Formats: sequence, structure tokens, C-alpha cells
Amino acid sequence: MPTTKSSSTLSSSYGATSTPASSIQPHQSTPNLNLTTTASKLSNTIAQPPQRPVALAQGMASNRNSVAGMSIAQSTGSGSAPKQPTSAFAPRILSVTDNSWVNQKVLLVYGQVGDPSQQALDGTLIVCHHQDNFPPTHWPVSESHFKALVHLSPGPNRVRLDFTSPKLVSNNTSIPSHSWMNINYLPATTSPPVQLVILLGKDSPGTFDAVPERIQREGNGLDAATRKFRMAAYLWQAFTGEQMYRNGFGRRCFRFEEEWQSGTLTFRDRESGQMRSEAKIHVVRSGKTVKELRDLNVAQQYQKAAHSGDLFSIAMEAMKNYFKPTPGQMQYVSVLLLDAHWDTKAKTITGTCLNLLSLRDEAALTRNSLQHAALGGQSSEIQLAIFGAHALQSYPSCLEDVIPSFTDCTRTDTSFVANDCNESGSNWEAANIGIGAHLHETGHMLGCPHQESGIMLRDYVRFNRTFSCREPYSTRTKSPGMRLCLPKDECGWHRLDTLRFRYHPCFRLPSDLPVNGDESVRVWPIDNGKVIVTAPTGIAFVELFSGDDGICHSWIEYGNGDGLSGGPPRQIVLTENDLRSRMAEEKKGKKLKLSIHSVGQGSHNVEDFGQLISKSSVVKLPNGQTGFRGSQLGTSQQAGSQPQQIILDSAIKQTSLLTSIKVYHGFAVDGLEFCYEDLTSQLFGKRGGQPGGSEFFLGMSISSCSGFGDRSLAGYHALAWAIAPFLGDG
Repeated sequence: MPTTKSSSTLSSSYGATSTPASSIQPHQSTPNLNLTTTASKLSNTIAQPPQRPVALAQGMASNRNSVAGMSIAQSTGSGSAPKQPTSAFAPRILSVTDNSWVNQKVLLVYGQVGDPSQQALDGTLIVCHHQDNFPPTHWPVSESHFKALVHLSPGPNRVRLDFTSPKLVSNNTSIPSHSWMNINYLPATTSPPVQLVILLGKDSPGTFDAVPERIQREGNGLDAATRKFRMAAYLWQAFTGEQMYRNGFGRRCFRFEEEWQSGTLTFRDRESGQMRSEAKIHVVRSGKTVKELRDLNVAQQYQKAAHSGDLFSIAMEAMKNYFKPTPGQMQYVSVLLLDAHWDTKAKTITGTCLNLLSLRDEAALTRNSLQHAALGGQSSEIQLAIFGAHALQSYPSCLEDVIPSFTDCTRTDTSFVANDCNESGSNWEAANIGIGAHLHETGHMLGCPHQESGIMLRDYVRFNRTFSCREPYSTRTKSPGMRLCLPKDECGWHRLDTLRFRYHPCFRLPSDLPVNGDESVRVWPIDNGKVIVTAPTGIAFVELFSGDDGICHSWIEYGNGDGLSGGPPRQIVLTENDLRSRMAEEKKGKKLKLSIHSVGQGSHNVEDFGQLISKSSVVKLPNGQTGFRGSQLGTSQQAGSQPQQIILDSAIKQTSLLTSIKVYHGFAVDGLEFCYEDLTSQLFGKRGGQPGGSEFFLGMSISSCSGFGDRSLAGYHALAWAIAPFLGDG
């Protein structure tokens, strides 16, 4: 939690992490408007904000910091700051501390005007951007609460917030109640971007489903699709950045690849031809025709589809051909399938993949969330999410469209567009489903399984509440929407999602320390029912599963995530009693399964913790000592593999010194031979492949080697092995 609050952030209840010093100095900004006892009787109920120095350095005044069009110097006759008019209704930002650093172009803010408990006012918030480099935007104020999206320019941003209301009586109507917000925007360039792609058939006309009125008003071609997809992506980013901040991980978020192009984030740019650096939308044509993409046999929602997973393979092939990734170069790609189409005869959305399944169907897909990837999946070079454009007509195309889109009660006309799973009965609900479900699939692409709540369940049906304080009538619930949507009423990323994001490469900040390249997690049982877990990059969190649960309900976090206190531990000790005490009472007696995650994005699953600490993991050594099998030992179980176990002489004989290791291989690893100083050796696997193998001499004598995982002696994968201290009882 922040220890201090700026004059623009009264009553803040949000967490914060430390940030670098701001480039906006206190002497360069006027103080936020403090309250006065003469404004109204409300001022007696609102706490006075702390004062700041107000003197402006000579020559620092500008028209942007003006009152009624006059510069500060003009209005006062000197270079000193004037006494600004005070108001009890100056907007107060509660979600962002003054002089904060952010790494996203569009920032979501929440705040209040006046004291809602004394007098709840409706009105309009006008966001006047830094040096007028972006047109002012208007946002509704509902019962003295507001939410707004603020466009930022790289560097320091000084933003003015004006509040107007027909119920607000002012002594000087030419000067609205206003306040200032200072934000520093540092574009992230040290993390891999999330690539945004529109995928079409090779003969596609480049149009998407829309009702005739929409087509006439805004079009349904590729240009409109690009604007809408870009705006949706910035909503994802603003939402995720705010969620990470609320979870105590700073304002970190994924970034997009940008290019210099005609601006689309405000409709005024389209009219004036203003150029801006905005998210790049790649337009890619696949090798398939529209007819092939819309074939019912590949439509995932169609129950009789014979090849319901083919669309994902088609998209993956197209992305590989387009991006041509090199080995070790991971691409993170979120694809919009523009040729998705509502088939009115089959009553099915074709040309798309997993959209909105019922809770029952979704649960069936997540029986084992440890392996689940839905339609956010990956190859060795590409992590991919795909989603259809069947709800694209309801998306906003610029910042000015956000509130109208999330409050548009126009009923869905199924003669032209889909009512996805009967939960998109109006335009604003269709926007929730389209934007939110695509974010859900992007979450899979970023490594998130289904969760017990949040975006990765299906909470995106209330995605609108993040950006609007009022909710219209819902055809989904057949009831009036929420009258006042506060932050507690919004959907969010689950805590486990934010833990995954905290250390994900796409969420790295320039200030983050380099990560060890070894992402592995190793698990070692020892005596007294204890298990040691080690990870060179640190252990981020451990998920606990009971019985056949496919969704995690209990977990353990390590480290505070700020990277300032030494980071997560590299070694921890787990006991069964402690783990079971963290689970619900009715689950404590069931089989205990763990999924352990490292800071380096590695993970290891322990399928049965009770078996791991049982006698089956104990090995009697020739010298009488007791050894323990590691959790990864024997996990391959591939067809054609044979169990084999050796105990290295160097682990039990102090006189045996391991000097080299020979790896026998061809296309796959066939065996390992451990060679000792006395010219003896031990063979693990067989001598196959290249004659003589490849010999690796150790730079120092190793007295122990353990922790083999026979993942591939008979297969096509690399053998997983590790050199580590031997764990025994003596």
C-alpha cells in the first residue's frame, strides 16, 4: 500500500510498489485544488489534501497550465503561481498516485468528485491531455464516481481533469471544477510484444458480420476491423495493467508492437489525418479459402464437426509462414479470425474456435488444467491465441466509442449476427463476450489455465464494469443492470493469473533483474516426510490440487513480487501436514497433487505427494546408507522405453572421482556413460548413435550425480538430467 498520497489521490485504497523519481518536479506543477470552507458545507466533511510548493521557476509557464486561456504569468503579472479557484468538486483520482510511472499508452483511472455520501452528483469528466497533444475526451460521472481512459505520450504527462454538472452551481461558470494529474509514461521496449493479427482466407473480401445499419454508419471492411481490434487490444492492456497494480505487482503489462500510422484512437485523427505511433495490426492471409475456413466440419461449436481442432492448426501454420520465427525466438500472437460467420441455417458460428461454452462444457475441458491450453496454445516458437470476429460490430473503434459501446442496448438481430450462446442479446453484452472471451484466449496463450473465478473462468460477461460506472438492462440476466459499478463489482484476473504474469517475459520491466536461463524445478524427497524443492531462478508459487480437481483452489506464494527483497527463495521445504492444512476440510483426505512454478517460467507437477514421501521413494545404497528417488525419476513412460536405474559409484565411494560423461546420440539420446579417474565407467542407457559418443570432461571432480529423468532414451526428446548434491541420511 502506498505510504503517502498525493493531493490528487485522496482516500486511495490501491496498492503500489516503489517507482523511480519523477521527471515532473513539484515546483513545475500547481497544487491540486484543495477544499475550502466557503465553497459549500460539503467541504467540512472532506479531508484537506497535503499542500505542495507552488512557486514556478521563471519562464516555466505555458498555456497548458492556464486558467480561462491565460498563462500563469499573464494572469498574475509575474512568474509566480496564482492562487487557483478552489472547489469541493475537483475530481480526485483514487487509483493512481501522482507522479506514477506507467508503461502503457492508455491508462485506466477511477476517482470521485465531492463526497458521494453527502451529495451524489451526475455530470461529465473532461480529460484534457498533456499539451493538447490528444483531443479532450468526455466520460460520465455517476453518483460522484467516474472511470476514464487517459491517453499518454512518452515522458511526463500533465493532465487536467474538469468536472461539469448541471446541478453544480459555481461562482465563476467559466472555470469548471478541475484538478491535475501527473503521470510518467515510459514505453516498454525490453519485453517481447504481443503481436496482433487479423487472419483472412486467401479469397476473403475482408468483411465481418454486421447489421445493415452498422455497415452504413461505420462500415464492416478491413479498415473498420483494424480500428476495432486495436481499440479492444488497448482495453485489454488498460484492464490488465490496473489488475496487476491492484495485486501489488506495479503497473506492468504486456506491450504491443507499434508503427507510425494514421491515428485511430480518436475519431478526430481520422478526420484530420493525424499520424501517431499505435499498435500494429498484421493482416495475414492463410492458404485456405473462406469456404474451407467456414466448413462446419472444422467449426468447434458444431457438435457434429469431424475436425473441430483444424482451425487452430491452420492459424498456427499461417503464423509460422508469416513471422518465420528462428529457434529460440518466441512469438506471442493473438489472432482475430475475420471470416468467422453466423450460419443462420445451421445456427452455428463458423470460421472460429472456442467462444462461449456452457459452464458444463468448459469444466469438461478443464478436468486437468495442468495440461489445458484451450485455444491459446504454443509450438516451440509461437504461442498462439485465436478468436472469431463474429461480435466485432459491437466493439468500440476509438476512445470516444468506449462508453457508447458498453451502454448500447440495441438488441442483437440474429438475422445478421450471432447471439453467442444466448448471452449476447444486446450490443453491449456482445462487446463483453467478444472482447472478454478473446482476452480469455489470450490468457491461455500467456500460460493461464482456467481458474475458479475471473477472466479465466467467464467473468468477462461483466467486462463493461471496468470502464463504466453504470450498467444497462441485461438480456442475459433479464434484469436491470447494476446502478453503480464500483471497483469491487468488476471482473478481474485471478490472483494465480497475476502471479504467472509477474514473471512472464511479456511483462518484464526495464528495472527487472536478469533471470537465470535455467528455468527448471527439481523436487527431492528426504527423510521425516519432507520434500525439498529447488529452482535456480527462484520458486514463485505452488498450486495445490485435491483428488481429481482440474482447477486450483489453494496455493502458496513465495516472495512479494517486487524484486526488491532478494526475490523468491531458490529452495523450500514442503511437508504434507502444512500443505493439507491449506486446503478445504472436505478435500484434506484426498490425493494431493502439486504444480510448482519457477520464476523462470518452468514448472514441475507432483502427481501424488503422498506417494513421493512414501517408502517407494526410498533406495538402499550398497554402503548401507539410505537414498531417495527424485520426483522426476521415471516420469517418461514413453512407448518402447525401459526402466533402468544406476547408483553412481562416486556417490557412495569417496575414492571414485567422476571425470567425464559420454553422451551416445544420433537423432535422439541413446545413453550416458559416466567415466571415472580409475578408468572404470557406468552406462545409463545404451551405446547407440554416433560411434564413441560425445565426451564432456568435467572441469572439476564431481562426487555425486543424481536426479535423472529418463524422458527419452527410447524417444525423440532430450534426456533431462542434473548434477546436484546427493541427498541421503548421512
